[in-house]
Amino acid sequence: MRLAPGAFVACLFTLLAIALAPRHATAGTVDIELVLLADASGSIDEAETLFQRASYAAAVTDPAVLAAMTGGYQGRIALTYVEWGNEYSQDVVVPWTVIDGIEAATVFAEALLSQPRRAFGLNAIGSAIAFAHRLIEENDHEGLRRVIDFSGDSANNWGGIGIEAARRAAIDDDIVINGLAILCRGCNGRPVDYDLEAAFRDFIIGGVGAFVVTADDKASFAQAVRNKMLLEVAGRTPGEAVATVLADDGGGVPD
Repeated sequence: MRLAPGAFVACLFTLLAIALAPRHATAGTVDIELVLLADASGSIDEAETLFQRASYAAAVTDPAVLAAMTGGYQGRIALTYVEWGNEYSQDVVVPWTVIDGIEAATVFAEALLSQPRRAFGLNAIGSAIAFAHRLIEENDHEGLRRVIDFSGDSANNWGGIGIEAARRAAIDDDIVINGLAILCRGCNGRPVDYDLEAAFRDFIIGGVGAFVVTADDKASFAQAVRNKMLLEVAGRTPGEAVATVLADDGGGVPD
């Protein structure tokens, strides 16, 4: 069968359109699957929990972060926010959401600020990492990269899955774990000379290009969250493959 010249040209244009179609049209494919895994254990009070959420909500809707989230090969990322406490307490505050523009980012931020706190108990970091790992493995998205953004004010594990076992399992599945260490130098009951930054670097973060950032007060925490998300979404590090950035060296704690 011979095609008329007009039909032949139309077929060529159709094939060209398919070949050049943006990759984000592929169902479920995203540039990154990112779990924001935030500390809501007993050492974090209600005001601190709300401040942490507000900082992440501001970061998600920040123009620079939004540009990074929508500027990748797929033009979108999959994002979820989880608060963790003891081995039985991991709460999905905001479920997996595809962020492909300001509207989706705003919906995510508003949901984050509107949910009650449900996490409780002493630290179970290994269980928290394992929970985030399962969320990544069991969702409907296919990320070009997969990252757990872990934050906390301690590296102690008081039950549940061991940190190293959970960490190794995630790394073996090509998941990167980055850390935000809340130094909290002025907190009552915190051990003297407790090097949380080093503990995160040695025992929690892992994977190709993993890094830890630190924060010590409200201003530095909010800035660290923003900078960390920029780095994670862009697939970059603050310097070397495993590096540390101090957002601010001021005193005080997020409260």
